[in-house]
Amino acid sequence: MGTMTTAPDDLHAGPPTSALAAYLRDYWARVRSGDIGSLPAVAGLVALSTIFEILRPKLFLTKANIANLFTQGAGVTLIAMGLVFVLIIGEIDLSAGFTAGLCASVMTLLMTNQPGFMLPHGNSWLIAVPAALVTGMLVGTLIGWIVSKIAIPSFVVTLAAYLAFQGVILMLLGEGNIVRVSDPNILRLENTSIDPTIGWILYVVVIAAYAAVRILKVRRRTRSGLSSEPPVMTGVRIVSVAVLLGVLVFMLNLERSLNPARSLKGVPVIVPVIGVLLVVWTFVLNRTAYGRHLYAVGGNREAARRAGIDVNKVRISAFVICSLMAAVGGIILASRANSVDSNTGGSDILLKSVGAAVIGGASLFGGRGRAMDAVLGGAVIAIIDNGMGLLGLSAGTKSVFTGVVLLAAAGVDALSRRRSAAGT
Repeated sequence: MGTMTTAPDDLHAGPPTSALAAYLRDYWARVRSGDIGSLPAVAGLVALSTIFEILRPKLFLTKANIANLFTQGAGVTLIAMGLVFVLIIGEIDLSAGFTAGLCASVMTLLMTNQPGFMLPHGNSWLIAVPAALVTGMLVGTLIGWIVSKIAIPSFVVTLAAYLAFQGVILMLLGEGNIVRVSDPNILRLENTSIDPTIGWILYVVVIAAYAAVRILKVRRRTRSGLSSEPPVMTGVRIVSVAVLLGVLVFMLNLERSLNPARSLKGVPVIVPVIGVLLVVWTFVLNRTAYGRHLYAVGGNREAARRAGIDVNKVRISAFVICSLMAAVGGIILASRANSVDSNTGGSDILLKSVGAAVIGGASLFGGRGRAMDAVLGGAVIAIIDNGMGLLGLSAGTKSVFTGVVLLAAAGVDALSRRRSAAGT
C-alpha cells in the first residue's frame, strides 16, 4: 500500500540548518520531489481572492463579506476536519453529510416544544447537544466496526449509510417539515459576534501561543540533532500570521451593520470555536502516539500491524472522530439556517466537505493530512461559493467550477505522490 508515513515532526532528520539559503534550497527540493503540503491551497486562496476583488472591488473584500465568509464556510470546514482523519487512514466516509443532518435533527427535536415526534421534547440544549454528539459517535463506531471487522469497503458501507440516514431524517422530521431552532445558545454560534475587546485579547493570546510553539519546536529539533528552520524564517512565519490575523480582527471589529439602531461588530463566535477544534486536533495528530499510529496505518497498514499497532482500533476511532465532527458541523448548519429539515446535511454539503479536505492538502491515498487542511480547503470552497454568488453566477456554474477545482486538487495529489514515490 505504499511506504510508512510518519508524523510531520519526524521528517527530514539531519544536521541543524542555520542558513536561510540552505533552508530554502531544501524546501524547494522537497516541493520538486512531491512534498508540496498546503502550497496549492494557499496559492488558490490568494489567486481567488485577487480575482474576485478585481471583479467585485466594492463587494468582496469588505468587512461585512469577510465576516460572512467565516460563517458561510464553517459547517463544511468542521465536517471536513473530521473527514481528514478518515482520509489519513486511506478510507472515505460518504455519509458524513447526512450524519451531520441526523445529529442536528436529534438535537433540534429534543429541544422543540412541538409534540408528536419520536424523541422526547422540551429538553435543554445542555441535554440536546451532548445527545447529538453521542449520536455521531455511535454512528462512527458502527461504520468503523463494519469496515474494519467485516471488511466491507468504506465506500460501500458509507454509501449505504448515506441512504439510510437520509431515510431516518425523513422519518424523524416528516417529509417537507421544517423544525425551527429557537434556543439562543445554538443560534448564537453562527449569528452573533464576540466583544471587540475580547477579540483583541484572543488575538494576543493566539499570537503569543503560536510564537511559543514555533520557537519551542525549533529548539527541540536542534537539541535532538534534527534539521530546523533558521531563526529568520521562524520570525517571518510569526510576523506573517500576526499581520494577517491582526488585519482580520481589525476589519471584523469595525461596524458592519447597515441599521444604525443595531450594532454589529466583532469576530464571529464561530471563529474561536473552529480555532479551538483546530488546536485540539492538530495536537492529537502531531503530538500523540495515536496521531503517529493514524499516519502509520494510512501509510502502510501491514507494516503498522507488524509494528504492534492495533490497526482495527485505529480505523474504528478514525470513523468515530469523523462522525463526531460531522455532528458538530450539523449543529453549526442548524444554527446558520435557524432550522433543520430533511435536506440538512444533504445537497452538496458532503461533496464540498470532501473537496475542502482534499483541496487543503489531505491525500485521497492515505498517509497525509492535517486539521489545517480542512480550514484552508474550507476557505477555498467558501470563497468560490461567495465570490461566484457576488458575480451573479448560477448554482450550476458554481458546482462546475468547484468540481474542476476539486479535480485539479486530486490531480495535484496524485502527481505529487507519483513524484515522491519516484524519488524514493
